[in-house]
Amino acid sequence: MSQGEKPPGRAAARPLSGGPIKFGPFWLEARLAVGGTAEVYIARPLDPSAKPSRLVVKRLLPQFVLDPEGRTMFEREGALHAAVQHENVVEVYGVGTVGDEPWLAMELVDGCDLFRLLRRLWADGRTLAPGIAVFVARELLRGLDNVHCARDASGQPMGIIHRDVTPSNVYLSVDGRVKLGDFGIARSTSRSTLRVGASAKLKGKFAYLSPEQVAGEPFDHRADLFAVAAVLSEMLIGRALFAGSGQLAVLLAIRDCRIEPLRDARTRLPGGLFEVLELALSREPDARIPTAEAFRTALAPFDSDPNASRAELRALVRWVQSASSVEHLQAAREAPPKSRDRPALPADETKESDEERTTGEYTPIPSFVVLGTGSRLGPWSFARLVEGLATGQVARGDLVDYLGRGLQPLETIDDLARFLPSGTSTTNPLAGVTAPELADEVSTGTLVTILVRVIETGATGVLFAEGLTESRRGPLDEGAPKEGGRKELYFVAGKLHHVSSNNASELLGEYLVRRKVISREELDFALAVLPRYGGRMGDTLIALGLVGSLEIFRAIRDQGRDRLIDLFQWQAGRLSYYSGQTAPHVEFPLDLELPPLLIAGLEAAEPGDTPLASWRDRLDDCLVPVDTGSARLRDAAWPPLLRRLLDVVSTPKPLREVLAWIAQDGTCTASDALRALEVLIGAKLLSWR
Repeated sequence: MSQGEKPPGRAAARPLSGGPIKFGPFWLEARLAVGGTAEVYIARPLDPSAKPSRLVVKRLLPQFVLDPEGRTMFEREGALHAAVQHENVVEVYGVGTVGDEPWLAMELVDGCDLFRLLRRLWADGRTLAPGIAVFVARELLRGLDNVHCARDASGQPMGIIHRDVTPSNVYLSVDGRVKLGDFGIARSTSRSTLRVGASAKLKGKFAYLSPEQVAGEPFDHRADLFAVAAVLSEMLIGRALFAGSGQLAVLLAIRDCRIEPLRDARTRLPGGLFEVLELALSREPDARIPTAEAFRTALAPFDSDPNASRAELRALVRWVQSASSVEHLQAAREAPPKSRDRPALPADETKESDEERTTGEYTPIPSFVVLGTGSRLGPWSFARLVEGLATGQVARGDLVDYLGRGLQPLETIDDLARFLPSGTSTTNPLAGVTAPELADEVSTGTLVTILVRVIETGATGVLFAEGLTESRRGPLDEGAPKEGGRKELYFVAGKLHHVSSNNASELLGEYLVRRKVISREELDFALAVLPRYGGRMGDTLIALGLVGSLEIFRAIRDQGRDRLIDLFQWQAGRLSYYSGQTAPHVEFPLDLELPPLLIAGLEAAEPGDTPLASWRDRLDDCLVPVDTGSARLRDAAWPPLLRRLLDVVSTPKPLREVLAWIAQDGTCTASDALRALEVLIGAKLLSWR
C-alpha cells in the first residue's frame, strides 16, 4: 500500500453498500482503505475451492489506470513484493489485470497492525513490555533481512530498500506472528527494470526517516535499520522517539539524532539495550549496526523467551480486536487527558500533517510603525513588517502599533522580536571586541581564507559582510534586486549554522517563488494568514498544504547554502570575521559542512569551465602535499574529487601529470579538477614548488 492507505485488518473493513462486487477472479466484499493512488479490499475468490478463501486485493484508483507513472509504480510494487517470500513478510499471491486495470492479491493478516496496538495501549496508559517489544523487533528484522538479501531469477542481488518501516506497516496476527508489509514505495538499487518511474522525491512517513534521508543524501538498506530502531524505541518509551512542536522540528530532531526521550528511559530498560539502540540510531550510517541479521543478533539477549512473548502478543492482538477495546479507544480519543504525564494519543502516522485546517475568511488588522526619526509608516500587513525587519527598515527602538494593540517598543513584541537581526559590525558591534580577527575587501581569495580557517579550527564565530549585491546571477535568481547588502554568517564547530540577510528577495517565500515551488498567488495567501502560524513561513505553507514538510526542510537548508554562495558573486564590499562569538538561537540551525560550499562558491564566482589557458604557465610546476598539522582540516568533509586529488598528489607531481591522470580517470572534467585544485591550494593542503 502506498502512503496514506490504512493497513488491512478485519476491524477496519467497511462492507460495500451494494453487496460484493465481481472484479476479475474475485468478489470484493469490503473496502479496507483508500490511499493516494490505490484502494484496498477484502476479497474472496470466485472459485469457492480456491485457497486462500479470504485475501486482500489492491487496485489502482481510476485516475491512475491510464497514468504511465502510476501504473509503473504499482507494477514495481508487485514485482518487488512478490520477489520476497518469507514468513515474516506479507505474502503476495498474484498480480494481474482486469481490462486495463492492474491488481495485486496479498495475504490478509487476521489481527491488527503495530500502530493500532500501540495506540490502544497508550490510551490505556500502558506500554509494551521490553521482552515483547524486542520480540516484535527481532521478528521484523528477520523479514527485513530477507527483503535486503532478495535475489532475482538469475541469482543477482536486487538491493531492495523498503523505505517505509513504520508501525502501521508491521502486521500482528492473532497467532502471534509478525509480518512486514506495504512495498508501495520500496525500490531496488540494482535492477533498472524495477527503477523505471521511481521518483527521486523522498517518500515515507517522516517520523521514521533516517538522518541521511532527511538531509537528501544517498541512502541504502541501513535507513531501514534506523527505522526499526526508531520503531523499537517507540514501543519501549510509549511515544514517538523523534518529537517536536511541528513537522520541521521533528525533521530537525531526526537530522541531529536527538534521542533524549530514549536516553531518559534508559534506567527502565534492561541493561545494555540502550547501548544497542544508541548504536543503531547513529547519525552516520557507517557507525550503525550494518545488517538486519546483525541487529537481530544484537537484540537476542533481550528476547529471552520468544514462546512466552508470542503467547502474550497473541493475547494483546485479540484484546485490540475486541469490541470493548474499540469502544474504549473511542472514549479515550474524546476524553481529555487524565494527567499531564500521560502520553498523548499519536496522530495517525499515515498522514504527513495534522488534521486539515480550514482557512476560511481572513481580514488582517493593519499595523503602524513610528521610527526613531518620528516618521510614521503604515498601514502595514504582518508580512510587510517582517520584510521591514529583515531588510533593516525597522529596527530596535522603533515603536510599533501591532495589530491595533497600541505603540510598544519593537523588541518587546514577541511575535516581531524573533525576526530582529542579531546585530552587525556597523549597527551593533560585538561586546568586548575591538577589532575583527580578519577584515578585508570582498574577494574570492578572502572568502576562501576565512572559510578554510573556520574548517581548520572547528571555530564558532561570525562573518559580517556588507557591500554591493550586484552579481553574476543564475537564471533562477533573475529579478533579484541589486542593492546594498548585508549578511551575517554564523559558524558553530566548523559548520555553517545560520545566515541572515537584509535582502528581501532572500526571504523564504520569495526564494520558493523564484524556484517555482509555489506561485506568487500562493505566497500572497500564505502571507495574509502568516500571523495564525506564529509568523513562520515554513509552518504556514505546510499547514496550508502548499508545500510538504520535507520540501520546506530542504528549502530552508538550500536557502542558507545559497546565501553563502551568493557572497562569492559580490562585486564590492567588506568582510569582517570574529572567532569565538556565540551564535544566536535559531529555530532551524543549518549544520552544513563548509568544504562542499567552498566548491559551489568558486563555481558561482567563475561560472562555466575554468579555462586551461589560465593554468598553462604552470604545467611544468610541481604540486606538493602540505602537512598542515591539522587533522581537522585534513579529515574535513571534502568532496570525493578533492579526496582523489589529494591521493594523486600524495607525492610531488607536475601539474601536467595531474591533468594526465584526470584525462585517464574520466570521472570529472579538467575544469572541475582545476577548480578543486584551487580549493586545495587555498586550504594549504597543496602548494607549488
